[in-house]
Amino acid sequence: MSNISSIPPNSDLIKKLRWWQDLKFGLFIHWGIYSVWGAVESWPIVDEEPYGRDSLEQWKQSGCDAEKFMQMYFDQNLQFDPKKFAPERWALAARNAGMKYVVFTTRHHDGFCMYDSKYSDYRITSDSCPFHSSHHPDITKRVFDAFRKYDFGIGVYYSKADWHHFDYWAPDKPRRSKYVNYDNNAQSDKWARYQQYVYNQIEELLTGYGRVDILWLDSDWVSAPKEDIKMARIADMARKAQPGILIVDRNVGGKYENYRTPELKVPDYPPDYPWETCMTMAQQWSYKPNDIYKSTRELIHLLVNIVAKGGNLLLNIGPNAEGEFDKQAENRLADISKWMKVNSSAIYLTRAVAPFKAGNLCVAAKGDLTYVFYLAEDGQETMPENIKVDFIEKAAQVRLLGSESVVNHRCDQEGLTIDVPPKSILNPPCKYAWVFEIVDAEIKLNLSRSGHCRQDKP
Repeated sequence: MSNISSIPPNSDLIKKLRWWQDLKFGLFIHWGIYSVWGAVESWPIVDEEPYGRDSLEQWKQSGCDAEKFMQMYFDQNLQFDPKKFAPERWALAARNAGMKYVVFTTRHHDGFCMYDSKYSDYRITSDSCPFHSSHHPDITKRVFDAFRKYDFGIGVYYSKADWHHFDYWAPDKPRRSKYVNYDNNAQSDKWARYQQYVYNQIEELLTGYGRVDILWLDSDWVSAPKEDIKMARIADMARKAQPGILIVDRNVGGKYENYRTPELKVPDYPPDYPWETCMTMAQQWSYKPNDIYKSTRELIHLLVNIVAKGGNLLLNIGPNAEGEFDKQAENRLADISKWMKVNSSAIYLTRAVAPFKAGNLCVAAKGDLTYVFYLAEDGQETMPENIKVDFIEKAAQVRLLGSESVVNHRCDQEGLTIDVPPKSILNPPCKYAWVFEIVDAEIKLNLSRSGHCRQDKP
């Protein structure tokens, strides 16, 4: 797996990695034809996956066989017409929430291209898709242009598998497994055509859509030795087209996975490599009617936990078939925006410092500043009178972000005690988590990873 220490210190890649690590917070967007049904993205057409079997069973009960069901899924492109698509609104909401980069699904496993690919007729700009007649039908271009206006880093999500392509899923073979459905060693010419197809599509994304900072490749099973996609050739082209670009051949490992992407989980302790948790804001990656969204408190605590461990959070939202974020998603972004306006200085540019997370405290550092995050309990709206931070033994100055009141503190053999300003106890500067900025803090050595804190409530 990739490690920063293995990359030349003055290379464009190490500079881009450092830049990306400073951003901390990004937006993931899963959007495609599957939003018409509100279905799980791509996977319902694969029988071996639980959600694939469940979806297929529903259609079998209606007298629909697997091939008919698959065709019905693929035919969602005939209905996809997101007339309320306004990426400028997405970008503004994300910017206000403190997000700094975006990763957009230009093509998921089902093969439908959300951009104007000249190598596939199964695309948003095709005559078969109603949206092709809109004034600007190239969705990917519009998304990237909108987010660049707010200086976002740009990430291209691209699936190396294409279940709609005849050189990946041959039509004359069973098509229910996620893998290539023929012997690609015996039919090397056919597989070579598919390799060239993937190369060509990635090349057009990296040469025709302006600056791209991240190539986020999915489908880890499409890799050597069984499904060798010739990553060295792809990477060479990508780095020539976009010098310094970060490549994420996720879950494959090796030199083409510049950072790792744990999915729907956060490591217990900071890994020794660059990493990013990709996480859904709701339950499903793609849009689902009446989906259950995580609370603002849960999302802010998630961000703080990840930042304290030196990672980035790539938070996903799935727009609906009309091209809109769910109202709950918009509300969460607005709530996060309020919190970030007070505390963003404790998020960006920071690095992990032990003990990372101790009880309901998290810690991160930036230069001579140390930030201690107090994670409020569910329903807790007032701050405690005193907060004990047993892993800090010295502090020159302490202040509460969002407050102009003087913060008194003292250090002894039991650690740092922070006296919360009386005005802030009943009227905290924000909700969900409170941040103390400490100048010239000294953290105790030989801390146990299970550290703790004490609090005295009013």
